[in-house]
Amino acid sequence: MCACRVRTPNKIRSLLKVTGLAAGVFSAYSVCRGDEKFYNNVFMPIVRLIPPETAHDLAVLGVKWKLFRPPYQDTDRLRTRLLGMAFSNPIGIAAGFDKHGEAVQGLQLIGFGFVEIGSVTPEPQPGNARPRIFRLNEDKAIVNRYGFNSEGHDVVYERLRECREQQPPDQRVALGINLGKNKLSLDAIADYVQGVKRFGTLADYLVINVSSPNTPGLRTMQSKSTLQTLLTEVLKARASLPANEQRPILLKLAPDLSEEDLREIVDVVRAKACAVDGLIVSNTTIDRPATLRSVNAGQLGGLSGPPLKHRSTAMIARVYKLTEGKIPIIGVGGIFTGEDAYEKIEAGASAVQLYTSFIFHGPPVVPKIKRELDRLLEANGYASVQDAVGKGVDKYLA
Repeated sequence: MCACRVRTPNKIRSLLKVTGLAAGVFSAYSVCRGDEKFYNNVFMPIVRLIPPETAHDLAVLGVKWKLFRPPYQDTDRLRTRLLGMAFSNPIGIAAGFDKHGEAVQGLQLIGFGFVEIGSVTPEPQPGNARPRIFRLNEDKAIVNRYGFNSEGHDVVYERLRECREQQPPDQRVALGINLGKNKLSLDAIADYVQGVKRFGTLADYLVINVSSPNTPGLRTMQSKSTLQTLLTEVLKARASLPANEQRPILLKLAPDLSEEDLREIVDVVRAKACAVDGLIVSNTTIDRPATLRSVNAGQLGGLSGPPLKHRSTAMIARVYKLTEGKIPIIGVGGIFTGEDAYEKIEAGASAVQLYTSFIFHGPPVVPKIKRELDRLLEANGYASVQDAVGKGVDKYLA
């Protein structure tokens, strides 16, 4: 009788250990392979219990360690060309997730067709005080006021150089580097010029970011005269580099521009001295739609996610019309489904980028969006992404 009492708890403990081990193995497998139901029902709800910036840092670490490898083979229909480069698919990760260039190869394994890191400033700076990122769970949105927290050009350059040297050129994902200015800089234009010269050897394209709402005075650089001077100097800097270091340069725009401001910007970028190679539409918004339900809606900073979706899509359509489709556009803002991506492509975007949906749904959202986009392209008779660009522009004009 006594022996039985001893053995029974031992059996229970053994059973618990085996069950716990099995659950751990299953969870690890589900996380690594990107099981969508597991992420949505188990993993991401747990992640949302962690403070947002801590969760973000852990996510970057997990991607850096290449823990996430959702299986998906890009179809020929998804393959596209942009900025003179071939992309396996048109879905990229927006700047803001991998700020310091730590997880480029891991993001490639998740299935992104191109990766944009940053923003990177010339000198290291801490950004704004914490807390500086807020979840709007009821709206599946985010407000952030990071303020260009950056490890600086030198650290990011060395990290990216090592990363690129680990892969043959034909196996590397297309890499964009988003450039910012230091908060206390006395010469903002020189900061961007320095970035162009520093990263020309590593980037596949460079982004001039003058549209973040979280650095005082930054958005004023979108004004006509300042923008003319900025782009003229940036393009001169590029022209001074060896031919093999002259990378496409894109300009990232704010979604809060007036129609007059947008027309002036388009006039600037169509001038020969300021002719950038593409536009990214758009950054986060300072607007707060009345439909927001979260208590964090009133936090200062840039809003991203579904509340931005229609605004950014309409802006893509306006820019496509104003430029007569002659300047490539990368569309950003509230892309959670293949249909969201398809709408932006129809409105005039040649490729799109994710951020908030990746934060809310994790790596499985990438193959999900690609599958859905592929089906929509096929269903609407398009043989490629490029065939669909701008084909529905008029219905998205606000």
